[in-house]
Amino acid sequence: MRGRVQGVGFRPTVWRIARDLRLDGEVLNDGGGVLIRVSGSAAAIAALVARLEREPPPLARIDCIERRPFTGRLPPGFRIAASEAGAPATEIAPDAALCPACAAELLTPAARRSRYAFTNCTQCGPRLAIVRGIPYDRSRTTMAAFRLCPACAAEYENPADRRFHAEAIACPACGPRLALARLPELTPCAGDPIVEAARLINDGAIVAVKGIGGYQLACDATNAGAVAKLRRRKRRDGKPFALMARDIAMIRRYCTVDGAEEAVLRSPAAPIVLLRADGRETLPASIAPGLDRLGFMLPTTPLHLLLLRDLDRPLVMTSGNLSDEPQATDDADMAQRLAGIADYALTHDRDIANRVDDSVVRVVRGQARLVRRARGYAPAPIMLPPGFDNPPEILALGGELKATFCLLKDGRAILSQHLGDLEHPAAFDDYKTNLALYRDLFVHRPTALAADRHPEYLSAKLARDRAAAEGLRLVEVQHHHAHIAACLAENGRPLAAAPVIGIALDGLGWGDDGTLWGGEVLLADYRGYTRLACLMPVAMPGGAAAAREPWRNLYAHLTRATDWPELEQRFAVLPIIKRLAAKPLATIDRMLARGINVPPASSTGRLFDAVAAALEICFDRQANEGDAAMRLEALAASPGAQSADPYTFAVYPSAAPQNSIMPGLAPGIPADGRDGPGHDALGLHVIDPAPMWEALLRDLARAVPPAAIAAGFHEGLAAAVATTAERLARRCGVDTIALSGGCLQNALLFAALADRLEAAGLTVLSHARLPANDGGLALGQAAVAAAQLIGG
Repeated sequence: MRGRVQGVGFRPTVWRIARDLRLDGEVLNDGGGVLIRVSGSAAAIAALVARLEREPPPLARIDCIERRPFTGRLPPGFRIAASEAGAPATEIAPDAALCPACAAELLTPAARRSRYAFTNCTQCGPRLAIVRGIPYDRSRTTMAAFRLCPACAAEYENPADRRFHAEAIACPACGPRLALARLPELTPCAGDPIVEAARLINDGAIVAVKGIGGYQLACDATNAGAVAKLRRRKRRDGKPFALMARDIAMIRRYCTVDGAEEAVLRSPAAPIVLLRADGRETLPASIAPGLDRLGFMLPTTPLHLLLLRDLDRPLVMTSGNLSDEPQATDDADMAQRLAGIADYALTHDRDIANRVDDSVVRVVRGQARLVRRARGYAPAPIMLPPGFDNPPEILALGGELKATFCLLKDGRAILSQHLGDLEHPAAFDDYKTNLALYRDLFVHRPTALAADRHPEYLSAKLARDRAAAEGLRLVEVQHHHAHIAACLAENGRPLAAAPVIGIALDGLGWGDDGTLWGGEVLLADYRGYTRLACLMPVAMPGGAAAAREPWRNLYAHLTRATDWPELEQRFAVLPIIKRLAAKPLATIDRMLARGINVPPASSTGRLFDAVAAALEICFDRQANEGDAAMRLEALAASPGAQSADPYTFAVYPSAAPQNSIMPGLAPGIPADGRDGPGHDALGLHVIDPAPMWEALLRDLARAVPPAAIAAGFHEGLAAAVATTAERLARRCGVDTIALSGGCLQNALLFAALADRLEAAGLTVLSHARLPANDGGLALGQAAVAAAQLIGG
């Protein structure tokens, strides 16, 4: 049995069913998964396999079953045998949140593990965060340092017990222990660590809490002063804080929770779920400035549940770091890095082997969609689609922001957990550490590397250096082609399937023409693509500075659409015109005239920044990537926006040539370059927001509510892109659309676009198990590289 079959209670399940069926034999872990040697009637053996497929343990997943004759001798009865070594081909299970059985035991006064903060079983507890090698046995985890007491040893060896071979099994007599210490000196505090930590939080203190995959920073979410203090100390200007609540009832005091959202909150992954903040009670606005949603999760560990049990309020539970740094995991590192942020540390003596951040999910159009994939989901693999039979081992190194990497091995794509933004040196060091970890855990020896084509991405530079040093083949994949390929692979689209129309809307990606792309409509499959349409390229004054200062994008868009002196004259009363006039526009004009540090970009993200600035959202500066766009989405979803009419975008052929690496001719495009009844050349089409800007400024002058303007922009952009994609799909003979890119994590834009495309009779593929942002990029790179290598 291959798949997620180790460390999830699989062998006891086999043992129980085999004994029910009166089979002889044994079951054991080996490098390939779970090996079952069995003797009995053919009907009984078939029943064993059928029941395992029908009744696997909750955290297990069977990917494949390999059968072969066994000619050895087996003793009577059925046993669980010792693990055997071998080339690892199984997977490490993701960390799992506290299960109901362990939660009940935790809160039962007479239970042996009553109020024990490290209670777990085969259905819950740490996995990836504590593992150091496979097969996944206790000796290869950070629990190896804790020798089992007789009571735990008896449970561990009893196949009928839910803790049989639960590698993190522990109790107060033999397991990890909590401690509460005052920072920065780590002075021990007297009393019950959890009771005292709860009291301190209640009094306004900030406490660093050692979670499954790293330290978290906790404070009272209802205490505006504590929240402000945490934001100031953490240097987190505007990024929203995550929240943790004791139960669903507490979350419902602040947010609406529908059935799909509740199911995700209660799932073994227990991610942060983005919920509409429209409950009967409110929290300080500084928790999620300018946003209409709050990110809540339920207690993920016994420690969290005990901490929250006696608090009638939610806690801020954010990553334990300075903004943009990796989470602290090591105790000494925590004491150094968090001493200026937290007042106290609730810690323990179980080491964290691997840093794993909290995952983030949003339910859109009734489906749970990952925004950040980490705890609870990674490193669960994705099976490659049909046609990717036995591809070579490939390592894809992903992008620069929201970095992940991907290993292809044995027909599976193994994606790392979210590793942050590689621009930060500590994050890049952690990225390289995880590359080495995954290489060893999965015995991965790539014959080829895949990377982004951007010349300055650190991940791409690393790939180029490693390929040269080790003599490996390097496949460089265009950024937006990788986005579309990731969507295809996640949805299981076969390698031999016809191309799709891919819509990739994001911030920036390196284009094949040496410019920055970010609003792309491609005809694509795994092996290649043709760029059919894009947003109108607009200069980014100051380059990277334009991504931080939305006013720059607003000025660039306005001056591309019309003449600035004319705008000043016609709309002189508008505050944004006055605010722009106070900026160093003469310098910007000289830069534009001379082409100095004003790279053109067909970027959807920068268009969102410009519209946000026009509505005086983050006009001067945004605190983090996507801040202005998220606030604009929240405004568009607010009351008063429902009756907005969509703004008009112009769509027309461009003089620029298509960029194409599509092998052969795309279906529906004749060899003479003409198509359709009128035989007009397909060419590259441009989606131009110029008409939108004229209408938007007029609406501002007429004092149309900003919410209606924001909604009109979302609907207008969706209409323009959907109409363009539909037209191109008909002309190319394509019936399927793939949606990807970070801007499609905007629920309004995504839903409007998908609704229009499906109403036109087109099949829409989108992301759910992977983020639409650059967190899924590595899978697309790996799929493109595999397709090229399989094709020769």
